[in-house]
Amino acid sequence: MSLDERVRAAVAALLHATGESQTDLAAALGVGQAQVSRRQSGITAWSLTDCDAVAAHYGIDVLELLAGPTRAVEALPRERRRAPGRHSRTARPAAVGEGAAR
Repeated sequence: MSLDERVRAAVAALLHATGESQTDLAAALGVGQAQVSRRQSGITAWSLTDCDAVAAHYGIDVLELLAGPTRAVEALPRERRRAPGRHSRTARPAAVGEGAAR
């Protein structure tokens, strides 16, 4: 796994672990959601400055972010973690079953 792939995987894992969306992260970094999306899709690389900002946002050391998803999530402060069973704010409601009122 390349460093770029490791950083993208770590950011995705942190987003999942905290229940944040790309929009939430973008707001915290002072950029648009499209910029975060381009970085996460690999169109644009996360710069070292970006990595510093992401790590600071999540309260982890930048080296933990660069080490990959497992280390990044393990370093995440407990208060930043999504509570078990709590869905992210971007979760979509379950589909309506057949025969159910719409």
